[in-house]
Amino acid sequence: MSERKRYEPVAKTTERMNTFIIKTFGCQMNKDDTERIAGVMTASGYSSASETDEADIIIFNTCCVRKTADDRAYGQIAALKQEKEARGALKIAVGGCLAQKDAEDIINEFPHVDVVFGTHNVAHLPSLLLEAERTKKPVCEILDGTVEFAAELPAKRLHDWHAWLPITVGCDNFCSYCIVPHVRGREKSRTPERLLADARSLVEEGVREITLLGQNVNSYGRDLFGQPAFADLLRRLADIPGLERIRFTTSHPKDLTRETVEIMAARENLCPHLHLPLQAGSDRILGKMRRRYTAAHYLSLIRLARENIPDVAITTDIMVGFPGETKADFERTLAVVEEARFDQAYTFIYSPRPGTAAEKYADPVERAEKQRWFARLVESQNSISLAHHQELVGRDFAVFVEGRSKKGAHRLAARTGSNKLIHFNGPDSLIGQELPVRVTEAFSWFLIGETI
Repeated sequence: MSERKRYEPVAKTTERMNTFIIKTFGCQMNKDDTERIAGVMTASGYSSASETDEADIIIFNTCCVRKTADDRAYGQIAALKQEKEARGALKIAVGGCLAQKDAEDIINEFPHVDVVFGTHNVAHLPSLLLEAERTKKPVCEILDGTVEFAAELPAKRLHDWHAWLPITVGCDNFCSYCIVPHVRGREKSRTPERLLADARSLVEEGVREITLLGQNVNSYGRDLFGQPAFADLLRRLADIPGLERIRFTTSHPKDLTRETVEIMAARENLCPHLHLPLQAGSDRILGKMRRRYTAAHYLSLIRLARENIPDVAITTDIMVGFPGETKADFERTLAVVEEARFDQAYTFIYSPRPGTAAEKYADPVERAEKQRWFARLVESQNSISLAHHQELVGRDFAVFVEGRSKKGAHRLAARTGSNKLIHFNGPDSLIGQELPVRVTEAFSWFLIGETI
């Protein structure tokens, strides 16, 4: 896309709908979509509410990567039936990946929902709400794709100093367990010229940290240039004056290159954090997952990163109980975890997703056995994470203060360049600032520190 199209807001035409609140589920891509939803709603004359009972419009931005995400969203939508009956003017909109997948079911099972919209038509939400208000009937619009990127829409950011910057949408990998290509579509890359212009504009607005987003950032540009160009994009973004931190997620092991690792090592504003999903340590299971790498190749990437990037933190995703996985396969995953020694691992039990190849695979292992495997994996990784964090006690880090901590009434939460979460005491006036913090205590999932 060569030029940004100016978003034309749909003016609010009713006094029955003034305020909105968004409930977000899922990944960083969904968090960016939420900021775009807030952007188009604000541009159309609505204002955000801080509490559900203060909102005239409740918007769900949903996820469907795992069944637990489906269940959480459905539970919260169902719970609003009485609220809708009590407040007849209340509007409820359901969007995101779950809506893209189950639009008809949502309309049929939840008649109190007014609008259902998908992953490709965020820009249409204000007009869909007005149509629902005018007709007094549910409105549903699900598109198979769009020529426009949601990233071209206005955003109402959560933080003044941080911005999401999607570089691709969709995915071409079609891993056998993953529903993302079915709800986000095929992979499309934004042009480097547009991305560089957006990054410069964000810096002019006061943004100091950006996070590049894509289902597989490493394949960025393949559809534009015939081959990936992610390393070159990182190099050009890192040259932008005033852009202090650049993060990215998610990386696919099959496309991670030495060039990307080397540019991360060479530029101080490229954060030393690599999220590299393993999923499984058994080559047999990786083959059934259609991941297109082996455990040996994966471990070679870990060594490459640690040998070249000072203080790099490596995080991962691991799935337990994939259809047909045996205890021997699981033991291979544990062995890879012990050798890779991840800083953190996001672990979960396989959840069948409709329309994926793995949904049809035989799955003879009982859930109770999978739970036992899962418990062993979590115990092993938690001890490794704790050991990593204990090595940081006494060290000083420059952090950006994100907001109030959930670990205490007077604590703040911040992240290091390597994405370590640190909680420390301090006033709200420090939120959004960069300051030095010394680590004083270590836990598996976070650190405790003090300002210097």
